[in-house]
Amino acid sequence: MFWVTTDHVHEPGGITVRRDVIHHSGSVVVLPVDTSTASPRVLLERQYRHAAADFLWELPAGRIDPGENDLHAAKRELIEETGFRARRWRRILKFYASPGFVAETMAVYLATGLEAGKAEPEADEFIHVRMTPLPQAVNMVLKGAIRDGKTISSVLWLDHMLRTRKLKLR
Repeated sequence: MFWVTTDHVHEPGGITVRRDVIHHSGSVVVLPVDTSTASPRVLLERQYRHAAADFLWELPAGRIDPGENDLHAAKRELIEETGFRARRWRRILKFYASPGFVAETMAVYLATGLEAGKAEPEADEFIHVRMTPLPQAVNMVLKGAIRDGKTISSVLWLDHMLRTRKLKLR
C-alpha cells in the first residue's frame, strides 16, 4: 500500500538534512453531485476511521491500484462505496495529501448525472451514505462537522465555483 524511503537532501537553504518520505500510488476522490433538485446535493458518506478514532463525514475515495488510471479508480470507488454511477466525469483538483512527509497525490473528480445502484463495499467497509444539500455541506465544513481535508477542499471548491458562476451543473 505504501513504502518509505530515507534521503539525505541538500535543501535550498544550503543545509543537508535527512528526509523520510512515505510513498503511495495515489488516491482518487469523487465529488458526486445530484442536480435533480433546485439546489445541488452532495453525496457524503460516514465511516469509522481508526487514525481519527471517530466516524467521519467524507466523500467517496480510495487508492489507485497499480496500473490503474485515476478516472477508472474514481468510477470503481464510487460504485464500491455508494452503488452510484455517474454519466459525466471531470477532474477538478489534484493536490498532495500531506507534502511534508507523504508523496501521495489526490485527484478529485466531479461526478454528475448520478444513477443509484447497489454498493459493493470491501469486507472491512461499513459505510452510511447521505445526499446533503450543498449549503448544508458547506455549513458542516464551517462548523467542524466535516473534518476530512479532501472533503473540505472539494465542497468549498464546488460552492465557490457555483457562487462565482464559473461552473454550471445543468
